[in-house]
Amino acid sequence: MKKLTRFQLRIIRGKTCPYCKGKTELIDSVKVYGRSYGMMYMCWGCKAYVGTHKGTKNALGRLANKELRKWKNRAHAEFDKLWEGKMGKRSKAYRWLSNKLKIPHIYTHIGMFGVKTCKRVVIEVKKKLNTFHIDCSCGDQRKLIYSRPEGFHYACNCGSSMWVPNQII
Repeated sequence: MKKLTRFQLRIIRGKTCPYCKGKTELIDSVKVYGRSYGMMYMCWGCKAYVGTHKGTKNALGRLANKELRKWKNRAHAEFDKLWEGKMGKRSKAYRWLSNKLKIPHIYTHIGMFGVKTCKRVVIEVKKKLNTFHIDCSCGDQRKLIYSRPEGFHYACNCGSSMWVPNQII
């Protein structure tokens, strides 16, 4: 397994901002939310932040800007459907995700992912749950036939098909 560099470890521990490479500050979340939910690491210049595990200084993952927070929320929403329903255990779902993404299990956590990987989580989980579809003009639903890094091909029972570029997902 490939070891992370000291710099990469500082990023996933919340000590270094992945955007500006600056040092972060450990603050009470009241400064961001107006109410305290515990401690967090903050990069004031980038407005990127990450919470900590309750009662510790251990970051929940890497700092996230507004776009990444949106994608982490989407990834968690889809991933939670998988482990709460089809797989039953979060650890089993993370092992499955580790294999799908070809990432070592110890680094497979949504809190450590960037936007691109969070998008892949959404796609892979939707494919696994067979919920990755688009409504067709015939009233049925187009199902995902195959995916590529640049987009997705859907087809319907009526014979229609379509290509959806990755940027839309």
